[in-house]
Amino acid sequence: MTSRAVRMTHSSEIPEEISGLRMTRQRQEIYRILIENRDHPTANEVFMLAKDALPNLSLATVYNCLEALVQHGIIRQVNFERESSRYCANLREHGHFHDAATGEIHDVDFKPGTDFSKFLNLPPGAVVEDIEITLRGKISTN
Repeated sequence: MTSRAVRMTHSSEIPEEISGLRMTRQRQEIYRILIENRDHPTANEVFMLAKDALPNLSLATVYNCLEALVQHGIIRQVNFERESSRYCANLREHGHFHDAATGEIHDVDFKPGTDFSKFLNLPPGAVVEDIEITLRGKISTN
């Protein structure tokens, strides 16, 4: 889990430092966008959403900020086959459901205490440290 510093910025509710990473104005804006947009946006989508608040922001800066946030465990990078990487601010253990009809990606929470070794054929002695599960299908409207 991430640890958050108590000192807050004057202009927002995002701490000036999270998990040892100084939250620059650009990082704060990108993090705010990811907190408010739980639809797993791509870097380009984050860039388009951030342009109004930060008109001088470059796409390269967005990529650098996203990388720093991922490296410090503040957000997750989510990859779906050959698609562009997407970013997720949900740090709870969870999987994803990719709706083939709409392209939407939904978080899928695991039941607390789920022991994945009970339904996965893992090699002897394997210890699961991280899980990335993506389910694909369509959401029925019946």
